[in-house]
Amino acid sequence: MADNVTSLFRSTAAHSPSMAALARESDGTGPVDFCIPCNPYFPTPAMMDTMSARLRDIITFYPSSADTITAELCNLLQLPPQAVAMGNGSTELITWIDHLLVRESLAVPVPTFGRWTDQPMETGKRVDMFPLQESSGFNLDLAQYAEFIRARGTRVAVICNPNNPDGGFLHKHALVQFMDAMADLDLIIIDESFLEFADAEAEPSVVQEAMIRPNVIVLRSLGKNFGLHGIRFGYMVANPSLAGRVRSMLPKWNLNAFAEYVVFMLKEHGQEYMQSLHQVRRDRLDMASQLSSLPGLTVYPSQGNFLFVRLPVGAEGTVVRDRMLTEHRILIRECGNKIGSSSRFVRLVVRPQVDVRRLVSGLEQVLYGTRRGAAVPELGTGMNYSSGTAAVDRLVSATNGGGMPGLAAQALGTGMPGLAAAAAAGTGMPTPMQAPMQMPAAMQAGGSGMQMPAAMTAQSYGGAGQSYGGGGQSYGGMQMQTPMQAQPQQVPQPQIPQPQMMQQPPQMQPPQPQQPQQSMGQQQPTPSGVPARNGLTAAQVRGTTGPGLAPAPATGWPAAQSWPNAAGMGQAG
Repeated sequence: MADNVTSLFRSTAAHSPSMAALARESDGTGPVDFCIPCNPYFPTPAMMDTMSARLRDIITFYPSSADTITAELCNLLQLPPQAVAMGNGSTELITWIDHLLVRESLAVPVPTFGRWTDQPMETGKRVDMFPLQESSGFNLDLAQYAEFIRARGTRVAVICNPNNPDGGFLHKHALVQFMDAMADLDLIIIDESFLEFADAEAEPSVVQEAMIRPNVIVLRSLGKNFGLHGIRFGYMVANPSLAGRVRSMLPKWNLNAFAEYVVFMLKEHGQEYMQSLHQVRRDRLDMASQLSSLPGLTVYPSQGNFLFVRLPVGAEGTVVRDRMLTEHRILIRECGNKIGSSSRFVRLVVRPQVDVRRLVSGLEQVLYGTRRGAAVPELGTGMNYSSGTAAVDRLVSATNGGGMPGLAAQALGTGMPGLAAAAAAGTGMPTPMQAPMQMPAAMQAGGSGMQMPAAMTAQSYGGAGQSYGGGGQSYGGMQMQTPMQAQPQQVPQPQIPQPQMMQQPPQMQPPQPQQPQQSMGQQQPTPSGVPARNGLTAAQVRGTTGPGLAPAPATGWPAAQSWPNAAGMGQAG
């Protein structure tokens, strides 16, 4: 029986097996779930009883159209329906965003949610992967990420906030500055699927920014924060043109009757929902404290409803996962099949304290043999990356997400003459804005003079015109970069310019001649000093960005005393 259960992990590709599959291979009941990031406190038992009593009607009759359900959600969120598209889970929306809006290339920090790397590769796009560094706690430096995008000529940028699996968080003003600096990209996607569990900022969502910008999409989840992964529903917010393009491709009945029932019952349960979010945040602190007390375990700061944990030296993630499941009936997420991660890391979902005590007890026995004894070296070969798509697997399995050594260092160093000169001069990346100003301290987390390890690599798979189809197909000339032999270089911190407050549109200056850059097959970036598409950025129109200037407040949710605002951060009444 144990072999049957653990074998499921080797046949489910990039994801863990479903709870239904695990239950079928055991006694009919699933294990304690520390794997699937779901709110354990919502819906309340009373809400579950109400849904159970209505089960026959819910599953017997056709749901209303997606437009009707979306209109009710927008009424609750106080968002214009024309700026919202609801999907059968966030993966449906990611799929359509890729098909409709990603033309040639997409940049994404790794490790992150696997669909942001796998989906565009499956459709033949070039994916430029920006590796988050373990040495910096997997924090995303937006200035370095922007410089990487400019060097690669990438047309679409993705940021998950908080990031999955590490829970890294970016403040709203830093994201707004990034959107201003990257205003000439085809698309910027901010995935806020776990943002409602964050408590680092009162109004962290950028949904209001997305509606007024021509190239920004915000993705939000409902199943995760409402504790109903099985219903499969989520939504995106963008300007009406972008939202309309995605909405026009969705089936009329892409949302099921359970989703409709939950959306229409939410307005009566705002108080319980807010209480559930507060409880998850409290549990996160308690769980991090208990795990940190285990010898050799490293727990990374998180603003999600999960914790990213590095196992002690000698512990193999797949062994730990299998033993926790078979010996203690506890399901955890081993992260060796996430690009940019390894089997040294696991992701643990925040759960009530009674479950956490069981988790800690199980880890003590599996990791140390006895309670907090010496670590047992159980080295193994780990798992090669597996995305569920054969073409993607063949591209990345050889390195298990290790990437192409030296590519990022060359891009940021001597690999591109124009960029190297700009970095040496401290001018930072070319942006649509003029008037450079000092970057806020919040975006200089690493400090100036941060060493960039030679191991920092950029992964780029695919390319224009390549197709990733059936078995035996070749993938064209994937360019391999020679690893740099030099020691790590000191890389000046790029500066993201901030727009100045303006009363009148600025005088357009002709672009200054620049030294030619190596094309590398990508479109050249917008010249410095030239606004994107020869117009003003949204920040210039508003004249309100930067740490000292507060943007207009979010609209909020109805009955704010009992229901949270659009970012889930309201006060419980």
